[in-house]
Amino acid sequence: MTECNPEEVGLSSQHLAHISAHIERQYINTGRFTGALTLVARQGKIAYLQPQGLMDVERNKPVARDTLFRIYSMTKPVTSIAFMQLYEKGMCLLDEPVHKFIPQWKNLRVYKSGLYPEFITTPMQRPMLVHDLLTHMSGLTYGFMNRSNVDAAYRYLKLDGNNAAQGFTLDTLIEHLTDLPLEFSPGTAWNYSVSTDVLGYLIQVLADQPLDDYLQKNILDPLEMADTGFSVKPENISRFAACYEYTRGGHYKLQDDPQSSHYLQQPSYFSGGGGLVSTINDYFNFACALRSGGLFKGNRIIGRKTLEFMTSNHLPGNRDLPGLSSGAFSETSYEGTGFGLGFSVKLDVAKSRINGSVGEYGWGGLASTTFYFDPVEDIITLFMTQLIPSSSYPIRQELRAMVNGALT
Repeated sequence: MTECNPEEVGLSSQHLAHISAHIERQYINTGRFTGALTLVARQGKIAYLQPQGLMDVERNKPVARDTLFRIYSMTKPVTSIAFMQLYEKGMCLLDEPVHKFIPQWKNLRVYKSGLYPEFITTPMQRPMLVHDLLTHMSGLTYGFMNRSNVDAAYRYLKLDGNNAAQGFTLDTLIEHLTDLPLEFSPGTAWNYSVSTDVLGYLIQVLADQPLDDYLQKNILDPLEMADTGFSVKPENISRFAACYEYTRGGHYKLQDDPQSSHYLQQPSYFSGGGGLVSTINDYFNFACALRSGGLFKGNRIIGRKTLEFMTSNHLPGNRDLPGLSSGAFSETSYEGTGFGLGFSVKLDVAKSRINGSVGEYGWGGLASTTFYFDPVEDIITLFMTQLIPSSSYPIRQELRAMVNGALT
């Protein structure tokens, strides 16, 4: 991992210092965040890496470069790349119906009215396609949306990955979803959902091995992501951050104690949509592979052309999210932003009202972590903290303003 003076890669040290000052003044000193870790790289070289505050307030432990964070939905790009590896091997096509691989999904229905388990439904306008899972246009949802009678059923059945009961598996998820209606007919709207968890199930079916084993062999090992996985190893517990939850008035409370967290146990449910724990160093390796067109230290995890395909806007008519979204939540701002295969994609900088470049892509996680790569300016930005939900504060937009302001 090469580090450099910011000026060597066209960044201002003075302006990058605004990041730490802002986080300290507006977030840590005010009790909004307990701590944070920020990385900015240009031309593949780390120009700014700053730990701040505490990773565990109860034990007075400071954030460090090797702190382990719950990255939640930043798992989605990893799983999406893993799935597209199988696409590159000819094992599936994106316009194939999902029921080719999950036969019991051939006759899924669409919600019309009613409460679980007495739903009134209508037929799908067309079958759900593999492409719909990658783009979140499948008609599936998340229970935490708190928006519809369908997501209420998800909450009741605990289908949101990390809320799953012990013994719950990807097979269990598929069984439950077989009996629940879709929120809309596939391909007609965009809704953040368990779609990527279903992709994880498809990886298991196509590769004929558990998702965690597949990711280990085909993503984590080639990228030297030694600290990334679905659980925390006993020898790494001391590096595992506490997770906090936003409370009214701009404060927080402990949400998940690292000494008693379920992440300390090997899970039965491997959530491809939100189950990984990682470090900033590990995820930087993943981001560097994306920056290099899928290549990391001679190991290719995805083809260059496939990655270009994934980071193009796949929303119909090249629309942005407001034109298709049926919900109000995602890990990105909506205006001027489209969606590819596992990544958000910036389409219109002025419309987004956030400084950046057309073609910038990335994603974030429920505990306010985020990453993005700007191929025009050749900038990778990574931000790690542990505060649920990610919509608590506009830190992601503020980071973009400060990072882009540092360009000389």
